[in-house]
Amino acid sequence: MHCALILALTTAVTGTLRAADPTRQQDAAGQQQAPSPGQNSAAACRETAKKLPQLGKDPIREVIDAMTIEEKVHLLVGAGTSATDLEAAIIGQTRKLVPGAAGTTFPIERLGVPAIVFADGPAGIRISATRDSTAQTFYATQFPIGTLLAATWDTVLVRRVGNAMGEEVHEYGADVLLGPGMNLQRNPLNGRNFEYFSEDPLLTGKIAAAIVNGIQQQGVGTSVKHFVANNQETNRLNNNTIVPTRALREMYLRPFEIVVKEAQPWTIMTSYNKLNGTYTAERADLLTTVLRDEWGFKGLVTSDWLGGVNPVWSVQAGNDLLMPGLAKQRDSILKAIRLGTLSLHDVDRNVQRVLELILRSPHYAKYTFSNTPDLKASAAVARESAAEGMVLLKNDGTALPLPAQARKAALFGVTSYDFIPGGTGSGTVNSAYTVSLAQGLAAAGIKPDKKLQLAYESHIAAEKAARPAPKRWWAKQLRPQVSQMEVSDAEIARLARTQDAAVITIGRISGELLDRIVSTDYNLSEAEHRLIERVCNAFHKAGKKTVVVLNVCGPVETASWKARPDAILVAWLPGQEGGHAVADVLTGKVSPSGKLPMSFAMRYEDDPTAPNFPHREDYDTVTLHESMSTNHTLPDTGSKNLDYTIYDEGVFVGYRYFDTSGKEVSYPFGYGLGYTTFGYGGLDIARDGDDYRITCTIRNTGARAGREVVQLYVSAPGKDMPKPAKELRAFARTGLLQPGADETVTLRVPAASLASFDEASSSWRTEGGTYTFRVGASSADIRLSGTADVEAACVETVHPVILPPEKLPEPGRPQAEQ
Repeated sequence: MHCALILALTTAVTGTLRAADPTRQQDAAGQQQAPSPGQNSAAACRETAKKLPQLGKDPIREVIDAMTIEEKVHLLVGAGTSATDLEAAIIGQTRKLVPGAAGTTFPIERLGVPAIVFADGPAGIRISATRDSTAQTFYATQFPIGTLLAATWDTVLVRRVGNAMGEEVHEYGADVLLGPGMNLQRNPLNGRNFEYFSEDPLLTGKIAAAIVNGIQQQGVGTSVKHFVANNQETNRLNNNTIVPTRALREMYLRPFEIVVKEAQPWTIMTSYNKLNGTYTAERADLLTTVLRDEWGFKGLVTSDWLGGVNPVWSVQAGNDLLMPGLAKQRDSILKAIRLGTLSLHDVDRNVQRVLELILRSPHYAKYTFSNTPDLKASAAVARESAAEGMVLLKNDGTALPLPAQARKAALFGVTSYDFIPGGTGSGTVNSAYTVSLAQGLAAAGIKPDKKLQLAYESHIAAEKAARPAPKRWWAKQLRPQVSQMEVSDAEIARLARTQDAAVITIGRISGELLDRIVSTDYNLSEAEHRLIERVCNAFHKAGKKTVVVLNVCGPVETASWKARPDAILVAWLPGQEGGHAVADVLTGKVSPSGKLPMSFAMRYEDDPTAPNFPHREDYDTVTLHESMSTNHTLPDTGSKNLDYTIYDEGVFVGYRYFDTSGKEVSYPFGYGLGYTTFGYGGLDIARDGDDYRITCTIRNTGARAGREVVQLYVSAPGKDMPKPAKELRAFARTGLLQPGADETVTLRVPAASLASFDEASSSWRTEGGTYTFRVGASSADIRLSGTADVEAACVETVHPVILPPEKLPEPGRPQAEQ
């Protein structure tokens, strides 16, 4: 979200009038003269003499008509708080319904309208683990991060994760889970990429739809976020993302379109940023024209916590609910109604959507939640999904799985013992425990060297104890990583003699508020390079294997060091059962089958978005964060990538760029090894109604059981406009195939999905000609290919909206002066 962690309170809301703006919805026909406060009071008194309509028992229209203006406005603005402390204003004010949840709606008891509860977050429900009134604990399961779930490429498994999440949300008394996050991973440094799924819109949309369907199957709602193009944390409240129309439609809107059409989330959360000049919470062309009219969204739109600037414009645009709710927002809306500058038609429309959401909620149904979800069952799902989403990047000489006789291991790296289960901010979960790699291997029968373990644990404890207490609320959420401990050459030599293998864990955490940096976060530090080199040299000299485990929030640079270890496993941030899940893979209990949901570049600078992304080294981090803690935002200085970011790479994001340009990568999109091998054959391509049906046979040609992720890429003729060399159009994951077994895989590609967006005609158009259908194990490992002749077609004409400015900003000039 958001949410608990805001870079700044919104600037003062004044209700100032402005000229008509095509990005906001205006309905002159709906304008009504607002009753005076006295009239409202008189009406309320008269209602006491008659039976009042009740939500769910009487038509919604009658309930709305029975509301006072003040009640309607209260319903459009979350219950909020009168607290002046920023942290208190953002998180935990839930009218004592579910302590630690993110917020509630406003109840109107006389009309049978209860408050409902919104809770973070994308890796599991975030609520307070303890309460003053009881000794009972309220721990929740910390599931693997979104990126890991996408790396499974398994919608069935991800739906099961959603089922488990939803059960905890239901039994802990919340109504809407603020997740999943599903912005595109445009740039590898985005601090919240760990919450998101992929650099590809199809994979993102399909995984998001799976988890939304799983959660909502439990009778609670989701709030998919952040709508839209919220791809950096730096100055996120003010940044203007300037996105070409084709890229917006094909890349950034497409995942949300998929989740709306395949899962109908109960709510969608608008993002903090401006989009092509206007805050997303204030764009009627985004929230009404595209989301509702074109896609058929049926639910409610909520702001991110304290998102947007002008609440009146948000109401007009169709941002139905402003969360967590501030008194000044209510005052501004009431003033506009009384001045006649805000239509009661717009107010009533949004009120109806809030009431429709409440009618679906467990709180409306008076569900008696138990506060005792099945945490044991959830932990099993978390462990299984974590193992299935780990990606084996390298495995020379069958270093993995570790042989049965390997019973002792030297574990290097602080995160072998201080394992990172998830990211910070709204992605945090208050879980009962985190299984470290050391604990996971020990439970699997592989004993870590005790002397080395004690040295690391002492180092970790001392460094944490020496840290000063954070002075600001936002600083509490920034978990600084413990520095690498220096291990002497003599100690490494001892371990090479006495241990059966070495495992080096490299850790990276990220989250809200800060984007990552290149020098020692995306790149490995000098200490980490030295550690890998020295350990590999010593263990190889002793004839023993070395494995690197990447306990990371996203991509790191691998090209400069990947030749040294025998095996590399990306474990991501795998949740509370992470140590067990890594051990399951390292020992062969689980054969890895995860595939990268993004590309690993050779260097950060090779990424096509690198010139158009804020680099933290260029800004004063203290100034950025002091601004958010003093209730104001940064002034617009016209700074490129701070005040505005231009997405001039267009649709050529990630593998679309690398494969088209021929730029070498360290590991390609869709890549991942296993403990067995697979053969591909029997390709057949046929038109089947509105779809193309592609079938092939996958055979396990190795000696161990395993699963394969089959990926279908399509290449268009590319004569009518620049096209990527190939684009993912379908994927499937086989069942567990025993050695020699095969499975026929069927992939379906809707003919309409072959269309590209034509900006000139504002339409989706399929170019006529010969298309190549490529089936492979990654975007760079194509095993089968065939062609099909496709007729030119206009698939759909849409509204010419959300257009970028004709004149782009110039660095050094504030946007307002352009």
